[in-house]
Amino acid sequence: MKRQPKTLGLWTLTALVSGNMIGSGIFLLPSTLAKIGSISLLAWAFTALGAFCLALVFAKLSTLVRKSGGPYAYAEAGFGKFVGFQTAYNYWIAVWVGNAAIAIAVIGYLTIFFPILSTPLIGCLFAIAMLWILTLINLTGLQAAGTLQIVMTILKFIPIFLVAIFGWWYFHPEFLTHNFNVTPFSNLSVFSHAIPLTLWAFIGMESATIPAENVVNPKFNIPMATLLGTLIAAVAYIASATVIMGMIPMPILALSISPFAAAANIMFGHWGSWLIALGAVISCFGCLNGWILVQAQIPMAAADDNLFPKIFGERNKAGVPAKGIIITSICVTLLLLMTTNPDLNQEFQTIISIAVIASLVAYFYTAIAEIILLKKQAHPVKPSHKIHIILALAAAIYSFWAIAGSAKNIVFYELLLLLSSIPLYSWEYWQKKSN
Repeated sequence: MKRQPKTLGLWTLTALVSGNMIGSGIFLLPSTLAKIGSISLLAWAFTALGAFCLALVFAKLSTLVRKSGGPYAYAEAGFGKFVGFQTAYNYWIAVWVGNAAIAIAVIGYLTIFFPILSTPLIGCLFAIAMLWILTLINLTGLQAAGTLQIVMTILKFIPIFLVAIFGWWYFHPEFLTHNFNVTPFSNLSVFSHAIPLTLWAFIGMESATIPAENVVNPKFNIPMATLLGTLIAAVAYIASATVIMGMIPMPILALSISPFAAAANIMFGHWGSWLIALGAVISCFGCLNGWILVQAQIPMAAADDNLFPKIFGERNKAGVPAKGIIITSICVTLLLLMTTNPDLNQEFQTIISIAVIASLVAYFYTAIAEIILLKKQAHPVKPSHKIHIILALAAAIYSFWAIAGSAKNIVFYELLLLLSSIPLYSWEYWQKKSN
């Protein structure tokens, strides 16, 4: 079995972490959160704190479990094979469903430049072509995909920080103070509802841990990239969201379909809107490339442990799990073809929400797994480990709170997804024992 060469360094990993987090969400969330009020800025801060606790969990676990797979590897080490399989299964589905959503977001922004893409079939075919171009780049090896990720991440930050920096000259504090909670619900209820919305933008903080076996000096680079990438994204999110809410009156912002473009139009005129649209395209394109890079890594790690079909673990000459990448991209393609039917659009949004909760379940398992692994490593628990246990508990509580704050029907569908992993695990176990 050919292993991939160690080609991922600190800056490539940092670009992977921040690039996978900063996608379409940052360009849409200010409008969504304006329907709640400026209390959502507190949710941003709380989510950033929770995400940083999770990042610290992943950073510590990367030094305890030296293998690829990220959340799967840690859940398997802490809880055993069944929970490991359940985590890999949930997370894998979350990734390829999310990739379909990102591809659709790219097309949405490209319609500003090419209106013909608004035709469902043409837009879908273009999205599929873009998906397979990036898939082919990733099949050539991690180095080419990693280099592209660095370039895309640098470019995507330009429009974001232009708004976050120059927007202060157009800032009106009363837009925030007079619209703290614009809903009829209590502050606590609204705050809890905003948490899973803001967490959507932080999905991907674990990206550096997934291709662990291909990282140069993983003991240093994985934790540092995880923390640095999460910090960069948090600063970009909170700064830009605060500025935009202070630039545009809340009722107008809530109706905007492109809040960053509206802010840029105030600062730079009509050409600013085009700049932001181009930045959004680059952001989503780089985000899609990053997720394609990791989309086959978790099933590959599970296949290496005989928990997924062996085909997911087969590497090509470049050491890439080529068949796993191709199978996953086929799944994305099929999901994209479904979106040509307008009646399925609402269901597709529901599936995306389930994908977010599936990631949260993986985060919850990971945080608890750290506590178990630290206890296994030392008895009694070392004083230096107590801080990590407290942080892991905080991360677990935050993940649980985010799940509880989600819509009840989404939590129900995630329960069905978890239950569906049980017969699949028993089938794979039966096949392994029969062989």
